[in-house]
Formats: sequence, structure tokens, C-alpha cells
Amino acid sequence: MFADRADAGRRLAARLQHLADAPVVVLGLPRGGVPVGFEVARALGAPLDVIVVRKLGVPFQPELGMGAIGEDGVRVINQEVVRRAGVSGQELAAVEARERAELERRARRYRGGRPRRPLDGRVAVVVDDGIATGSTARAACRIARAQGAARVVLAVPVAPRGWQDRIGGDADELVCVQAPPDFLAIGQFYADFSQVADDEVVACLRRAAMAAPAWGAVVDDPPARQEEVQAVAGAVRLAGQLTVPGPATGIVVFAHGSGSSRHSPRNRYVAAVLNQAGLGTLLFDLLTPAEELDRANVFDVGLLARRLADVTGWLRAQPGAAGLPVGYFGASTGAAAALWAAAEPGAGIGAVVSRGGRPDLAGPRLGSVTAPTLLIVGGRDDVVLGLNRQARAELRCENQLAVIPGATHLFEEPGTLAAAAGLARDWLARHLAPGADP
Repeated sequence: MFADRADAGRRLAARLQHLADAPVVVLGLPRGGVPVGFEVARALGAPLDVIVVRKLGVPFQPELGMGAIGEDGVRVINQEVVRRAGVSGQELAAVEARERAELERRARRYRGGRPRRPLDGRVAVVVDDGIATGSTARAACRIARAQGAARVVLAVPVAPRGWQDRIGGDADELVCVQAPPDFLAIGQFYADFSQVADDEVVACLRRAAMAAPAWGAVVDDPPARQEEVQAVAGAVRLAGQLTVPGPATGIVVFAHGSGSSRHSPRNRYVAAVLNQAGLGTLLFDLLTPAEELDRANVFDVGLLARRLADVTGWLRAQPGAAGLPVGYFGASTGAAAALWAAAEPGAGIGAVVSRGGRPDLAGPRLGSVTAPTLLIVGGRDDVVLGLNRQARAELRCENQLAVIPGATHLFEEPGTLAAAAGLARDWLARHLAPGADP
């Protein structure tokens, strides 16, 4: 039914257009509901916040919810599930204590010290990626009500038949794209239902804060220009997302790795960090959907590099990007494409960053790269680390190898992606700054 959570969010937003002129605050349920809520908030031009709720899972079957807790002490217990599962009061209290500690940790992590969006007199649109038992959604709606929302709307892409009865009167309006009769689990209706990391939640909130500041807030800089684009590369058009904060000091084009796309949560997180530093970003698909079916194209570094160079030329003619210095950020095979494209005569690329990249695939082109190049590799990514060390010996430009301790190839370990993003931000901001030598 849905390609991924971003697709689900866009389709859900189409069902909520009647709220476009209302004083809406979108509240995403971490983690999966936040990418969905991001698309809803963007479509409605509304601010995005999280509403932190934790499911209380049955001790011997954690995926089965027996209730949920939320901020401000909100607690919803499904007594029928508790009775059928034979959960004692002591077991319930132990689960609740553990989840309460995790709830408080996540609330601090997601907001990063920012205050909650005020809900007084506003329409709170509570968004999740789907509903199964409904306990978490009910708790979220009660929290929104307790925080002063004048109206509570619960909106989800998918839910089982009869889901409205599970919510009761906790929401004033219920919106759902589809309620299929064969519902077994939320994930069965997504082609990509991969787990959402904390870093992606934080990135979504940061990007939304740039695009839609709180009502009445004093904004020193204009909000970011953010739009879906069709980048031109020769005879093909490639889907992308262009973000240009105001004012921007440069713009970074992302080249994703094999099997990834412009929706890569890791690249989107890095892009948000760069946006916060005043750098524009372009994330785009290097191949068309038809081309992706042939796996040979995914590893054709020459083809990917030509696409990157063509899109860079297209980007330099776009409003808001013209005249800005351009840098590349590549991951995995995308890093090879970035270095290959940067080596082209007259490319004029200000800096290149490779994260977990395969610069060795750029082969003899490495010696022709003139852009300052930063190679970021995980300390536990042994094979790729060795390949980067060999490739670095062939670079003749200013370059540096940064090793993130404890990180594996995908930088999934806590704090490792944030460390890599910070290094990329500092390198690109320094080399794309006004007056830097391209």
C-alpha cells in the first residue's frame, strides 16, 4: 500500500487538507510516526513536535500491548489484555517503571532542550504510522488534551477495521487512509518498514523547525526553501529534495550508496545537520526506478558520476542555488561517484566528504581530485577502513581520514552517526565558506 513512511505521510496529508487554515500543531509518535508527521506538517505548513508515549508490553510477549504511558503522568491500561495474559500488578508496575525511564530519556533526546510546542487553543493532529491495539494512540490523544488542545485529531495511514471503536472519545476526529479487512500488522502495508532511529527523529524535528517556526516567534533568518524537484541529468529526470536555508553559504549534493535512495534516513539526518549550519542540500535518486531494476547500474560508478555531474550543472542554474559553492557528500559507492565527478576538468567542487565510502572504486581518478576531501570511516569497519587508507595514499589534494571509534559500516551505534555528521558539517562549512579557494 505504501512505499515507505514518507509516502504514507504525503497520502495522509491529502486527507487533512480541510485543516490547512486551522492553527494546527502536528504531533508525531516516535519513532515511526515522526517521518509520517513530518510530511503532514510540511503539507499543512504547520509546526511539528513529538508526543512521547511508551507502549506497555506483556512481559513474555512484549509486542502485545497491555497499555501505554505518556508525558505528564498519562496512563492507559487495557484491562482485558492484562486479564487474559495473567499479568500481575507487580509485573505491570515493573514494566511501567522501565518504560517511564525510557520515555523521559527519549523526550530529552528528541527535543534537545527545546520547549514543547504550545497546544493551548490549537488543533493537535496526532500522527502515527499505523494503529494496532490503539493503546498508544489513546494515550497520545489524552496527553494532547491535557496540554490544552482545543481539538484533537488522530490521523494514521492504516488501521484495522473497526479501529474507531478502540479509540472511543479520546479524539474529536479520526482520519485513516485505509482500514483493510486483512489487517494483521502495520508493517504488512509498507514496502519499506525499516526501524526508525532516534537520529532520524531528531533530524525530522530540526528540519521542520527550520521550515515552520512557532507562531509569534522572532525569526532572524528566513525559513528554509524546501521542495521536491525533478533534477535533469541528460535525457532523464531524477526525483530529489532541495533544501536551501536563508541565507545559505553553500550547497551540498548527496550521492547515496547502493540500495539506497534520497529517502535514506542516515543521509537525511546528515542533511539536517548541514542545514542547521547554513548549508543547502540536494538529495536525489541517482537512477530512475526502471534503471534500479538492473543491479549492474547500482555499481556503475562511471554512470553515477556522470549523473552527479549533470545534476550539479542543473543545480547551479536553480533559483537560490545559483552562485553558491558546491560540495559533495557520498556514502558507500556514492562516495566513489562523488570523487569521480569532482575529478572532472572544470568541476569546481569546493569539498568532498565520504562516509563509509568506497573511494577505491574511483580508481585512477583519485589522483585528479583537487577538492579538499574528508574520508570518514567506522573504526570497526575493518575492510572499508583498509580500502580508504589505500585510496588516501593516491589522493593529491588536501585530505584527511577520520575514524569514528566503535562504528560499523552503517554507523548504527549510538552517537556514531552524529559524530560523522559533525565532522562533515565542519569540513564542508570551512571549505565552502565565502572566500574559500574552490
